[in-house]
Amino acid sequence: MKTRYLLGYDIGSSSVKASLVNVDSGVCAASAFYPKVEAEIIARQSGWAEQEPEKWWENLKLATDAVMQTSGARADEVAAIGISYQMHGLVCVDKDLRVLRPAIIWCDSRAVGYGQRAFEALGESVCLSHLLNSPGNFTASKLAWVKEHEPEVYARIYKIMLPGDYIAMRMTGEVCTTVSGLSEGMFWDFKNNRTADFLMDYYGFSSSLIPTLCPTFAEQGRMTASVAAELGLRAGIPVTYRAGDQPNNALSLNVFNPGEIASTAGTSGVVYGVNGSVNYDPLSRVNTFAHVNYTPGQPRLGVLLCINGTGILNSWIKRTMGSDLSYAGMNEVASQVPVGSEGLSVIPFGNGAERVLENREPGCSLQGLNFNTHTRAHVMRAAQEGIVFSFKYGMEIMEQMGMRITNIHAGNANMFLSPIFRDTLAGITGATIELYDTDGSVGAAKGAGMGAGIYKDNTEAFATLKKLQVIEPDTCRSGQYQSAYALWKERLNKVI
Repeated sequence: MKTRYLLGYDIGSSSVKASLVNVDSGVCAASAFYPKVEAEIIARQSGWAEQEPEKWWENLKLATDAVMQTSGARADEVAAIGISYQMHGLVCVDKDLRVLRPAIIWCDSRAVGYGQRAFEALGESVCLSHLLNSPGNFTASKLAWVKEHEPEVYARIYKIMLPGDYIAMRMTGEVCTTVSGLSEGMFWDFKNNRTADFLMDYYGFSSSLIPTLCPTFAEQGRMTASVAAELGLRAGIPVTYRAGDQPNNALSLNVFNPGEIASTAGTSGVVYGVNGSVNYDPLSRVNTFAHVNYTPGQPRLGVLLCINGTGILNSWIKRTMGSDLSYAGMNEVASQVPVGSEGLSVIPFGNGAERVLENREPGCSLQGLNFNTHTRAHVMRAAQEGIVFSFKYGMEIMEQMGMRITNIHAGNANMFLSPIFRDTLAGITGATIELYDTDGSVGAAKGAGMGAGIYKDNTEAFATLKKLQVIEPDTCRSGQYQSAYALWKERLNKVI
């Protein structure tokens, strides 16, 4: 019987990663990413961030060639393609589907004022009840900036796309997008289940700019002969799945149902939970988007909490006071200190404005420092506790929205490699943490299998997902965690 593979891509701002997954075993046969150094982000002015979509394509070609060569797979063995991508970007193309300007990517902040003015003009209750968010600095507001500052470019726009839409278009020639994608750009009206005409009208956008809608899991186009020759694949391979990186990360961890949480803790930290009812935070401290399995009849909303000051704090501490230690060594030193760090609290918000704090920027601070008691070990532990407590602070907002957090899924990477971080998170939330061996490009491949009907559902698609470790809450120390968090929260409230 012929071996079949699924090809998944993760189009990030740092690199493009490809993974080839064996359909039957569910095992990743090969992975590769390019470039090998962090991809360039163009910053023509302070607060701007752009990338050339052609660079994504060039790196995708290199990654594709690498996984095919490494695995020894044949072009005719690739059954379907899935795409994950950096969220909230803006790609503009003309009638010949040529890119008109560099993509304005997720971390570009030039459009903040446009979203805020729309929020105030349209009314907070209207925006939140229809969009589930403030228009903010999302894709629609980025397009408003282009309309005002680059009218000659705007006049030539045929369609706007998210980064994943662009990659799918390059492969298939089809210009389409998903409800999940429109929701992350603030183009989807959840109350009326259609494009957000009221926001489009406010900004003066023509509805013709929006691509055709297609399902998240379904055939979204087939690879053209010319692209197949360019990539060394076969013509006609269907693209059957696409999603933004955070919904896709949740999918990669088999997070589909209300109460389940996907979390990452790299430079910044993300908690992405699934809500089973249409709801929003009235202060817009967390963002709500359509999850990969959203339908109007069975709403599945992804509630996204982002904490900027996460692993970047831990790395700063390593550079400044733990340069003689590895991260594992830092964990060992910090483990000698009891829960609560003997009254020392670290407020970890030193990496820019925090949405969870209503865009305040209190900075990072040490609270309760005692020169006669505290050592670098206390700082190392208090920093990890402070990061976890910031997660808990945001998760309380998610719980106020009706979410019941019982289970946290995470990849076995970054801060989740630390026993202190894991135990504190389980202890303060009461949730069970499950660590898995997976990544976004592997998840995109599995999503493609679901969209192509190769897997009947997520249970079958992720049956081989490798669970590495389970961390249960330590009920004996629950009171200690709660006391430390209460003190941390009291100190936070004094600085914001």
